[in-house]
Amino acid sequence: MRQDACWYAVPLTICLGISPVALAELEPISEKEMSQVQGQAMMSVDHVDGTNHRFTRVTLGIDAETRLNADGVILGGDDTGADIDITNFALGHYVRDDTRVQIDGNTYNEDEVVPFVGIEPYLELAEREDKLSGFRFGFNQARGTLSGEMNSFSGNLDLKVDDGDGNIVDAGLFNDDGDPTNHRATRIGLAGEDGTCSKCVSLTNLLSMDIGVDEGDDAVGFTKDLFLAFQRESVDWQDLDGSNVIQGPEGAFLNLPTSMTLKMQTLQDGVPRERTHYVDRGTGMF
Repeated sequence: MRQDACWYAVPLTICLGISPVALAELEPISEKEMSQVQGQAMMSVDHVDGTNHRFTRVTLGIDAETRLNADGVILGGDDTGADIDITNFALGHYVRDDTRVQIDGNTYNEDEVVPFVGIEPYLELAEREDKLSGFRFGFNQARGTLSGEMNSFSGNLDLKVDDGDGNIVDAGLFNDDGDPTNHRATRIGLAGEDGTCSKCVSLTNLLSMDIGVDEGDDAVGFTKDLFLAFQRESVDWQDLDGSNVIQGPEGAFLNLPTSMTLKMQTLQDGVPRERTHYVDRGTGMF
């Protein structure tokens, strides 16, 4: 990264050195002229004091639409495993069924792209006693599909489950032994009265998710809570509007709000993967 920056700086310096210098007098403009100027800040910096940490957030005033694939995403790995391990990771997808309303409420022709949308990305640092405790990347607003085989997951999944008796409850995350955890979880499902797994399946059954906020009538809105954090100690990350706190423990942590409500039977059968390659290989995608 530093090397690239140096190489870009060299030709820029040369160009500045050989360019003729233009001198002009700066003159103030009137308030009337200023009122006709419209614009948006390319970057903003905010400082927030939390209970245990001081936060510095740098937000870029840009929007991004993407569709990408990666063979794998491994974060926070060591000899015993990884905090986050997702195989065949993808954001956004291609349309397989042109009659189906997509996550943004629109219909598309077959083979068109439904992008993952991120608005106003930001980087935030958390400090305590002048030492860096953690940092996170996120979006002020985000919506789209995320696909992959979650072999290990650390974070939050705001997924709802219909237990079959008409009750809509939060899906729980569990380890291989059925104990509840949001650190290196491998299973998802319903908790029993003792908090351990009652009905749960492998996280790899959940091959695609709708990231966003459920607005009813199958409408999905933008979420403000999508972020990826890395902490050397527990950090209470604040919502962008300061209304809520999301605790990120030590290590890598992915806060992944999904708008989906699934029947337990659907989880057990497996949520199919969206089409994430232009050449649709169906069940032989990978």
